[in-house]
Amino acid sequence: MVEIDTYKIRQDFPILDQLVNDEPLVYLDNAATTQKPRQVLEVLQAYYENDNANVHRGVHTLAERATAEYEAAREKARSFINAKSTKEVLFTRGTTTGLNWVARFAESVLKEGDEVLISVMEHHSNIIPWQQACQKTGAKLVYAYLKDGALDLDDLYSKLSDKTKFVSLAHVSNVLGCINPVKEIAEQAHKFGAYMVVDGAQSAPHMTIDVQDLDCDFFALSGHKMLGPTGIGVLYGKEEVLNLMSPVEFGGEMIDFVYEQEATWKELPWKFEAGTSNIAGAIALGAAFDYLLEVGMDAIHQHEQELVAYVLPKLQAIDGLTVYGPADADKHAGVIAFNLEGLHPHDVATAMDYEGVAVRAGHHCAQPLINHLGIHSAARASFYIYNTKEDCDKLVEAILKTKEFFNGTL
Repeated sequence: MVEIDTYKIRQDFPILDQLVNDEPLVYLDNAATTQKPRQVLEVLQAYYENDNANVHRGVHTLAERATAEYEAAREKARSFINAKSTKEVLFTRGTTTGLNWVARFAESVLKEGDEVLISVMEHHSNIIPWQQACQKTGAKLVYAYLKDGALDLDDLYSKLSDKTKFVSLAHVSNVLGCINPVKEIAEQAHKFGAYMVVDGAQSAPHMTIDVQDLDCDFFALSGHKMLGPTGIGVLYGKEEVLNLMSPVEFGGEMIDFVYEQEATWKELPWKFEAGTSNIAGAIALGAAFDYLLEVGMDAIHQHEQELVAYVLPKLQAIDGLTVYGPADADKHAGVIAFNLEGLHPHDVATAMDYEGVAVRAGHHCAQPLINHLGIHSAARASFYIYNTKEDCDKLVEAILKTKEFFNGTL
């Protein structure tokens, strides 16, 4: 496998070349959002400087160029996740929007007595829409729980039944860092006739995604977590399922014809893209796909696994530090949540910021999981293609300095 030249890659990210509190920036908040390479920023600027026009609506040159670039980005998204057709690729605002659209579809499917199966590790974006759908339909929201810091598959499979109509899971937990076997789960869910929904926000940026191989019915991702701009994402859905879905928003280019008392919709994928889309965001996301594929998704995954294998034992060796998720580095993606005994995670994150190390602290939009773990919040370090073993060392050093500082003030 080709190794990543991290130091060469870092030259593409101007934001990383700065001091924070007089220390070189070590950015370890990639699960929240990633930084953007020049190649993406330049595409974004070039669109606005040269091709800014609304898509699908004009015959003038700028409109035709914008439309061509927008639909080319859709093809790049299709290729990136290996969907069968661009009809299965919907541009959204991000993973949250995609999951909400699926849950709205579920409202037309679910009835009283039906069940939706999720896990306790889910992001709020994969909990609240299902809560709402179940409350509206009388269906029951069922949770699978944990074993050894990861999803308890025995528990999940024991809760699958003919009542299960949807199974919706994170591919990778944004807190535990565990990688869920969604292909295997999809196979079991389909045996009961359930739809399989995958929250790919934390997997699509970090590993090869093949939605046909996973055989999921839906897959949602966010552009800003994979080098793209904010406000743009993708919802994949199998064509036959998307044809069953009604649009969530109405107006603009999603219509075919509007009569005084009714209207008809365009074919896939445009029937779901009401109003003016985030055209620049989609085009720039296409550039992000290009960048990631040039680096190589398997190489990215391998690089992050090497960082985790390097840093996880060092973190586990710190007295008073609790690390959440699988203890085995091979089962741990590049997301590591932790707590220092006796210290609030916000204090830890603030102290680490003084050392130039950017980590996240809080409940990470996963309060049911945080409650299940018996804590109120946690700090979290998350890695990406521009992070190095030196960054890992700086993380460990910052934690030790934070521990020493607070121990001296308590």
